[in-house]
Amino acid sequence: MSPRAVLVEDEAVLREQLNELLGRVWPELDIAAGVGDGVQALEALQRHRPDVLFLDIEMPGLSGIEVARQASGRCHIVFVTAYSQYALAAFDAGAVDYVLKPFDEQRLAIAVGRVKERLHQRPAQLDSLLAELAAKVAAARPYLRWITAARGANVRLITVEGIQYFQADTKYTRIACADGSEALIGKPLKELLDELDPALFWQVHRSTIVNVVAIDMVTRDMSGHVVLRLKGRGETLRVSQQYAYRFRQM
Repeated sequence: MSPRAVLVEDEAVLREQLNELLGRVWPELDIAAGVGDGVQALEALQRHRPDVLFLDIEMPGLSGIEVARQASGRCHIVFVTAYSQYALAAFDAGAVDYVLKPFDEQRLAIAVGRVKERLHQRPAQLDSLLAELAAKVAAARPYLRWITAARGANVRLITVEGIQYFQADTKYTRIACADGSEALIGKPLKELLDELDPALFWQVHRSTIVNVVAIDMVTRDMSGHVVLRLKGRGETLRVSQQYAYRFRQM
């Protein structure tokens, strides 16, 4: 009988990607369900009684940690996360394994190999691990590492290190990347600002957040306003008076 799995990932495109990659590295695995939130995960856990649960740690609403409490000891858990500090804690504490987002086929194959080795063992009790993970989440929310943006019928994954600036654009936020490409997302600037590393991303205007690594030159225009010139891009970004203090020492 083939082992059964449930995939829990709130980003539909990543859920589909994980499904596809698992089909390559573990073709005999029966993927009984792929769900997008914690409530659906609990329902799938009850209905399908999987051998393996690929579980996103951070989801809106009912979190992956809360789902894992219900799954502890019932099935093997592979944590899915964008944040390596969570993943390493999970692995060290005796969970089956972890995979990082964006997914890498080679790393997923390693995780699958470790799962296979433990399938005939009793699933781990994760009480102490989950308490540690919950404390980490409560203490400090990790910074955003990548962003998904629609591109026609496809979805593009953009690492934040490759973004030069964000700019409000009517109902959307425009992303300008170091490779010269651009994208639009629905997340507002205020929400992005709460998720980005403040050491790297500075708000310089009510409508603009800039990656400080992308700044090539700081100058002033004819009116005395601070203006930023960016590496590899022709446009400039104006800094409002409210945020000019950031550049006084430059």
